[in-house]
Amino acid sequence: MSDNTSAFFGRRALLATLTEHKDAVAASGRGRLLGLRGRRQVGKSTVVERFVELSDTPYVFVTGLYNATTRQQLDQATRALVESQNLLPDAEVMAQTPATSWRDWLGRLALTARSGPVVAVLDEFPWLVRADPSLEGELQAQWDRTLEKLPVLLILIGSDMAMMDRLVQADRALFGRVRHLAVPALDPSEVAQALPDRDPVAAFDAYLVTGGYPRLVADLAASGRPVEDHVLANLADPYGPLVATARLSLAAEFPDPGAAYNVLAAIGASDTARPGFNDVLSAIADPAERTRAQAALVRSLKTLTEAKGLIELEQPAWAPPTSKLRRHRITDPYLRFWFRYVERHVEHISRGRADLAQAFFGRDWPVWRGHVMEPVVRQALTRLAADDPALAGVETVQPWWTRDGRTEVDLVASTPDRSAVVGAIKWGPSGRVSDRDMDQLRRQRELVPRAATARLAAVSPTGAAPAGADLAYGAADLLAAWG
Repeated sequence: MSDNTSAFFGRRALLATLTEHKDAVAASGRGRLLGLRGRRQVGKSTVVERFVELSDTPYVFVTGLYNATTRQQLDQATRALVESQNLLPDAEVMAQTPATSWRDWLGRLALTARSGPVVAVLDEFPWLVRADPSLEGELQAQWDRTLEKLPVLLILIGSDMAMMDRLVQADRALFGRVRHLAVPALDPSEVAQALPDRDPVAAFDAYLVTGGYPRLVADLAASGRPVEDHVLANLADPYGPLVATARLSLAAEFPDPGAAYNVLAAIGASDTARPGFNDVLSAIADPAERTRAQAALVRSLKTLTEAKGLIELEQPAWAPPTSKLRRHRITDPYLRFWFRYVERHVEHISRGRADLAQAFFGRDWPVWRGHVMEPVVRQALTRLAADDPALAGVETVQPWWTRDGRTEVDLVASTPDRSAVVGAIKWGPSGRVSDRDMDQLRRQRELVPRAATARLAAVSPTGAAPAGADLAYGAADLLAAWG
């Protein structure tokens, strides 16, 4: 494979993994079935397209059509046989007549593989199954009977996270056959690679706004503008990527917006950035309907956390899993940004009053970025603990707060038996942890469980160490966690 992958920031590892699978198929002469899952717009199809185009292996790339009939899907799959840059053996003959069924199409694929290794991609596999629910079973039968015994690398791509996860469950036809690969959005270090002229603080700002979605990162890089200026300009364009990408993705997740979408919007728009159960309940229900709304909220949160993976639960350090002390946060940084600054202003933007959205962003962003940076900091420190002697033995980094919410510590880095580090994160307008902040943290340490000997840490964009800090981390230190 050529090394022409520089445009795919953060995708070298995935390209290498796909190449390893392809080489294993070629060496063994036996098939492999991969399932690639990831949210819309994270670049699943793009990276697989690049993989097959750079490979010297014949391939076919089939793209499922939304709401198409089985006949339309099969016609599309037949045409795809002669549309690749490196055609399958006898592809023209195989495409002379449309496949009459998926058994017919998979049989043609098997014939081409008798001449040597081939790669077949079924993109938007959930849409293909939705058109013909028998496809999953038919694929299982053809795989067991023929394809697994041939040098075929078959890649199934899906944005329906729940459906792709269900592929490996014991009651499904493909159980035990699919090897899963997750395609995440770009991480902060990969965003920084795409913006080589920006400093680490700006790279994190870009990550908070784009969520690492490749298209949004590329658009920001092409603009050449500072992040805040880029946002202000894009809020004026209802069809621009920053405004439209989340809307398109959510339309696919929630074709009929209902209670779950309303809960997601309430969490995303919350002034706390991580509301508790009662905060969300107050946002979606009138006081007179709170009792009835509670059950609906519980169901919606279950859907958003377990089925869709759009919400993360946050508990204080050392709280048991059954504790009701929990807060809710949108998992995806871009969706957090979008619900805070775009969703509530969509109507304003669409009717030419983007100035209202821009004014709100200008007032709110300096403080809000401090809130939404906190989970990113904790994630970075968790990763740094693998190599940083100052964090030796640390397995989790969580916030901590009292039941009444009056006392809160931004981070508690814990080993299995003690709180090793407690810290303050200041990513707001001041950009630093003050001596006064450290004095307060020292007093709060006395309340944190198992923290009697915990060291004090200060985290800020500059990494400056105030008086009394045992450890200090800045933006460059945190960015290295993904390096």
